[in-house]
Amino acid sequence: MPAPKGLDPSRSLLALYGTKLRKLRLRAGWTQKQLADKVHLSHSRIAQFELGKEAPAEEISGMLDDLLGADGDLSDLWGHLQRLPPSDAFRRFKEYEVKASAIHQYQAHCVPGLLQTEAYAREIMSHAGPWVSEQEIDVMVAARIARSSVLRKEVPPLLWVVLDEAVIRRPVGGPSVMGAQMAHLLKMSREPRIEIQVLPYAAGTHAAMGGSLTVLTFDNAPDLVYLEGGFGLTDMVRDRRAVARHSHRYDLVHAMALPPAESRRWIEKAMEEFSTWDSN
Repeated sequence: MPAPKGLDPSRSLLALYGTKLRKLRLRAGWTQKQLADKVHLSHSRIAQFELGKEAPAEEISGMLDDLLGADGDLSDLWGHLQRLPPSDAFRRFKEYEVKASAIHQYQAHCVPGLLQTEAYAREIMSHAGPWVSEQEIDVMVAARIARSSVLRKEVPPLLWVVLDEAVIRRPVGGPSVMGAQMAHLLKMSREPRIEIQVLPYAAGTHAAMGGSLTVLTFDNAPDLVYLEGGFGLTDMVRDRRAVARHSHRYDLVHAMALPPAESRRWIEKAMEEFSTWDSN
C-alpha cells in the first residue's frame, strides 16, 4: 500500500485542516472509508479533505470533530476557513472553478473573467495601481485568458451570467476595446452551454446590489459561493445555509433580468453605439 501523500500544513488553512483531520483519523485507528461511512460520505471526499483540496460543510466538520474527539479544534479551523484573506479566497475560487459543472454569476461592474477579451482584461489589469509593473500585468492577463480554457473542455460547465447594464455601458479601454468585447459576448452567447442576460437600470433595486456573486455547482460536492465587493474584497462561502441564501439572491436577480434573446439585442445595440462612437 503506497504511503500517504505528504501535506505541508503551513501552505494554507485548508492544508492545516487536512493535516489535523488525518492525524486525528490515524489516532482513532480508522481508514478513510471507515470514517467516511460514519459521516455518510464517500471515502474519496475524506481524501479530498485530508489533501487540503476541499473543505467539508459545517455540519460534516462538526460531526468529524465529535467522532474524532477533536475537542472543537476542527470546528475552530473550519470557522477560520470561512474568513480566508482575499488572495487565498480567489486562489481557491480558481481551483474550484475548473471543477464546477455549472457556474452562475451576477457581475455588477465588469465582464466576467471567463468571457473577457485580452484587450479588455489588459485595460482592467492596468488599473491595479502604479506599484504593478508591466511584466506583472502581462502575467495577470495571460492567467486570466488561460482561465477561459474551462469553456473548451470536452464537457464544459454550464455558464449562466447576468450582467448589470453598467457592464455593457462603461467604456472600458475606449470604444474599440468595448466593441470587440461586445462582439465576443455575442459570439459566446451562442455557444450551447452559455447563457448571458442583461439586468437593465430600469429593473431598479435588486437583491445583489453592492457587489458581484458567483455560485459554483458540482456533480459530487456541495455548492460554493464566491463574493466580490469593492477594493478587492472577496469571500468564499461554504456554509450550506449561507450558500442557499446567496443562491436565492442570484435567482432573484436572474428573474429580473432580460431574457437571453432580448439581452443579445441590447449587447448588439451597445456594440453598434461603440462602433459609431469610434468612427466620430
